[in-house]
Amino acid sequence: MPGKKEVALMTIRLTFLCAPGGDATVDPFLGDAPLSERGLHSAGAAGAALSSHGPAVRAPSIRCAQTADALGLPAVPEPALRDLDLGAWRGRTRADVAATDPHGFSAWLTDPDAAPHGGESVRQLCRRTADWLGGARAEADHTPAVTEAAVARAALVHALALPTRAFWHLAVPPLCAIVLTRQSDRWDVRLGYATHREPQRWFLRDQRHSTAPTVIGPRRPAGVAADDRFPPAERSSPAA
Repeated sequence: MPGKKEVALMTIRLTFLCAPGGDATVDPFLGDAPLSERGLHSAGAAGAALSSHGPAVRAPSIRCAQTADALGLPAVPEPALRDLDLGAWRGRTRADVAATDPHGFSAWLTDPDAAPHGGESVRQLCRRTADWLGGARAEADHTPAVTEAAVARAALVHALALPTRAFWHLAVPPLCAIVLTRQSDRWDVRLGYATHREPQRWFLRDQRHSTAPTVIGPRRPAGVAADDRFPPAERSSPAA
């Protein structure tokens, strides 16, 4: 049937794989850096669990290049997937920035339009990532993309049509796998890991009531042991 074939050709499947390190919400160092020995080992172990895929892409950072190599992915650098530009804060630590520019640091984590470092705002990163996703083509059944956590968050903001202020409240652990599937005008989102791990909770917290998070990803249901298997959670939204 021609109609069915046409719909199939419109399906795009991307898997964002988060490189270890570089997450400004948990890592003390801001900016690019080589992987630690632990990060290299974890990425190498995850590579054996990857499903079949087509050509891969990655952010143009040292961290993502090493992660892709450890995963066994011959990935092509994609400038549009580069990490959030931290401007004058690049190479500094969170503690140092928070101590010398507390107001700027606070604004950066609460206002998506703030760029006190002179680099890129969160909103600009989200728009850049959304533009790349909007231009994605179905060149293969499955395209892995190795990126920093910030780009993975931006992809989730776009795919789930979330407000940009939700950006910092999305947990994207190292080597998590965020599968985005677009068919026609809709994104489906599946959250998991590149390798077998204990299920984790993915939170989207209301900024005013952070003690009552909304779970938007895999968590262990009541009565299920830590080593039992259950499918990751899924959500979908219209493609922007």
